[in-house]
Amino acid sequence: MDNIRNIIFIDDETHQSLLPLTFTRPTGAIRVGILSIADKWSLRLNLPYSFYCKPYLQTKFPLKLSDDNIVIFGGLLPGQDIINNLNNLKTGQGIFSNGQLLICRVTRAQFNSVLLGKADFLEQILFEGKFESISHTYNIISKNKQEISNDFDLLTKGRVSEKLSSTVTIVGAETNPELRKKIFLEPGAKVEYVMLNPAEGPVYIGRDTLVMEGSIIRGPFAMCEHSQVNMGSKIYGGTTLGPWCKAGGELNNSIMQGYSNKAHDGFLGDSFIGEWCNLGADTNTSNLKNDFAEVKLWDYQTSRFLKTGMQFLGLIMGDYSRCGINTMFNSGTVVGVACNLFGPGFPRNFIPSFAMGGAHGFKNNTLNDVFRTIKIAQERRNLNFTDTDAQILKEVFEITKTFRTF
Repeated sequence: MDNIRNIIFIDDETHQSLLPLTFTRPTGAIRVGILSIADKWSLRLNLPYSFYCKPYLQTKFPLKLSDDNIVIFGGLLPGQDIINNLNNLKTGQGIFSNGQLLICRVTRAQFNSVLLGKADFLEQILFEGKFESISHTYNIISKNKQEISNDFDLLTKGRVSEKLSSTVTIVGAETNPELRKKIFLEPGAKVEYVMLNPAEGPVYIGRDTLVMEGSIIRGPFAMCEHSQVNMGSKIYGGTTLGPWCKAGGELNNSIMQGYSNKAHDGFLGDSFIGEWCNLGADTNTSNLKNDFAEVKLWDYQTSRFLKTGMQFLGLIMGDYSRCGINTMFNSGTVVGVACNLFGPGFPRNFIPSFAMGGAHGFKNNTLNDVFRTIKIAQERRNLNFTDTDAQILKEVFEITKTFRTF
């Protein structure tokens, strides 16, 4: 079994620039498009994978070495040009771009040398093509539309969609029947009396999902298994609902990693929501500043707000965080892990992990309170809060202590 070729995703400095999302997962486990970064590579290469990540994450995301390993660094996305180079890669070779090591193929012993920064033994294969990668949280949002389309092609190639109900209106299909091919339903998907518009990108509706009546959805759009779109929802292109999510109200160009809810009216735009989050009824995010200026975002590496180059950018929320009804978020707000937000007014643009409160002030959200809430939420999905996840959160609580100055 150890001789089987496999993929290893190594967290590099991008792990820090992708916080708070990577407090609780490796970079490769982030969802962009329909799939996680790791799953994209795995499906294209037809290989298993594992992660080399922060020590406190390794129990949940263990490393699995073999005698033949494809090592991929950071948040590199699988484009066809780089796949072509990878297919010809021999053991002891690495693909480099402008001096940066992107991918290498190594034995078990050579892998340890790579980890120690002693990669001079690699024969350099220079890559002069274009490649895409996720190096900051806002990259996920800017690349999500294209990644939905890329993943749609990968997941549906050679397959036939489940039959679409005659109650569904496909905008533009009367004059362009080819648009029907840009809608794909997995088995168990229930879609009745809704309007779908795939003119600007595909619509992917996953296994055992439900899109309730009166909803209007524009592509590119993806919802993963067991997710639900509530009645009368308005969803714009670039939106991804990970598995077991509930969405309602208005969403635009936003990603929900999985197991999270924005089930009611309110606007979520150009945002990323982690796992096990809940947005209360009529929660609204601003994704555009009043003066149309470039949005700045909190950066964990520098402990400063840095320019993003983006005019539209809403909310970045780490895992296990939630907010009460009528919560308002300014453009470019970063919420850490396990926060509990409530009350009138706009909370500040950077809210550290394990904060409880809002515009009126904050205090610590204790581990006991966090664990109790998570257990209740997961029991509703017939899941159990594991000791492994509890230990990860204890580590994150300690790591983020310096940010909680209240």
